[in-house]
Amino acid sequence: MKVLAINGSPRPGGNTEILLRRALEPLKAAGWETEHLRIGGTPVRGCVACMLCVERQNGRCAIETDDMNGYIHKMFAADAIILGSPTYFADVTPELKALIDRAGFVALANGGAFSGKIGAAVVAVRRGGGTHVFDTINHMFLASSMIVPGSIYWNLGVGCLKEEVHGDEEGTRNMSHLGQTIAWLGNAMATAATTFPKLAVELH
Repeated sequence: MKVLAINGSPRPGGNTEILLRRALEPLKAAGWETEHLRIGGTPVRGCVACMLCVERQNGRCAIETDDMNGYIHKMFAADAIILGSPTYFADVTPELKALIDRAGFVALANGGAFSGKIGAAVVAVRRGGGTHVFDTINHMFLASSMIVPGSIYWNLGVGCLKEEVHGDEEGTRNMSHLGQTIAWLGNAMATAATTFPKLAVELH
């Protein structure tokens, strides 16, 4: 099985990346294929409401001047998707919002391509606003018929300066638990799909 972690932070090696990589560790240990992809700081634009993804239904966004279709292709191929963002004025970064809007719309326009996948949000926050970032990401998952697992707390890690999140013991422990939960859920879903194939097709 494959899990894709998409990092909305423009800062390499920053708090968001640390949290995402901590969540990936138990999945890698469980035999999953893992990938960390940083979209923050890259030149991607938002949805332009052209509706061509609905008209064409070819699994692609009509905007071809950035790398978004490559990201969407990776999301389609993953069994689980973890979206991570630092907190920018109580919301996600603009690059991650562009991904949510464009990838989410393309998936809906192509038969609900994210349906049945696991989705989890990870947030780095200095002080306040992190739960709104968490909600923004989860709204796309829930509107796409994805499965959203819980953990021991909201998936937030506290830190402002680079690598400061290492000092948030509860937050980093939550990320490890999240990875374990995703691994368990993915394996349970795979077993259920084998045992009840007709139900799995109907749900998808």
